[in-house]
Amino acid sequence: MLRFLIQRLLSVVPTFLGLLALMFVLIQVIPADPAIALAGENATLEQIQEVRVLYGLDKSLPEQFVQYVKQVAQLDFGVSIYSQRPVVEDMVRRIPATLELTFLGLLLGGTLGIVLGTLAAEYHNRMPDFVIRVLSVAGIGIASFWLAILLQLGLAMQLGWFPVSGRLSADVAQPPLQTGFMLVDALLAGNGRAFRDAAWHLVLPVATLSVPVVATVARFTRAAMLEALQQDFVTYERAVGYPRYRILWIYAFRPSLTAPITQIGLLFGAVIAGSVVVESIFQWPGLGTYLSQAIFAADYKPMLAVILLVGAVYMLINVAVDVILALLDPRVKERM
Repeated sequence: MLRFLIQRLLSVVPTFLGLLALMFVLIQVIPADPAIALAGENATLEQIQEVRVLYGLDKSLPEQFVQYVKQVAQLDFGVSIYSQRPVVEDMVRRIPATLELTFLGLLLGGTLGIVLGTLAAEYHNRMPDFVIRVLSVAGIGIASFWLAILLQLGLAMQLGWFPVSGRLSADVAQPPLQTGFMLVDALLAGNGRAFRDAAWHLVLPVATLSVPVVATVARFTRAAMLEALQQDFVTYERAVGYPRYRILWIYAFRPSLTAPITQIGLLFGAVIAGSVVVESIFQWPGLGTYLSQAIFAADYKPMLAVILLVGAVYMLINVAVDVILALLDPRVKERM
């Protein structure tokens, strides 16, 4: 297993370098001059040129790329033109908020999707299966920004059940910063009120991100479970009189997990992409909001840093998925 893990980690390196080169070129061809954004609209040509020299924007693209690779190797992503702070400092402050949101969305969506997909397979071609299939199609087709606005207008503004935006209410004291994860920091501080309030603020954005995850995972789980229930070992277990719940949740469940777990790993990228819109709508102080600000300010260094971080985490998530699949089914190691 250790050898398999090392092989998967080494395979990530060329992919990461390719992502670095691709995103650097794409951002450079965007028709916006960061030097003008930094110098200001009323700056003279001489002032704009001074800014270009100061930030190395006057060099050729290959020189800028080589310099940037050296900086990334040292975890130095430069200084943000928008905030005038080191990009790493800005990202460290925002990463926990995004991870808290995305991982809860994946956890909730993946768990519900596996349960609903299993139930759909158990009640194949009956009413529960029909309802779950209809809801899964609707969940895949719905746009995240539209769902977020609907939840915000209906459950927050009209009914007042949930907060409209933010991570914590203004009248609730923020727990001491230890991990950056609001729920964890509230627990460590023993602040029950802050924990409940932070959890209440998470409901709507997490629900928005988890809907497409639930829909996709439920469809793949249903298909995998139906295939498993048709295997010879299931027929034998039914013949000897094993209870239905034991056949379904113990013997057929494990071999059916390969497909949904693979999809959960692939969906991480979609959840991160959706978090950019969701964070903007719910005013969530995470990487999505930071990326939006960088795009509007033509601040390419934060854009590169965020995309590289998301790409790196996405690759590591898929390595973790491969390891989990290898543990569930040893044949996976032979196919990779």
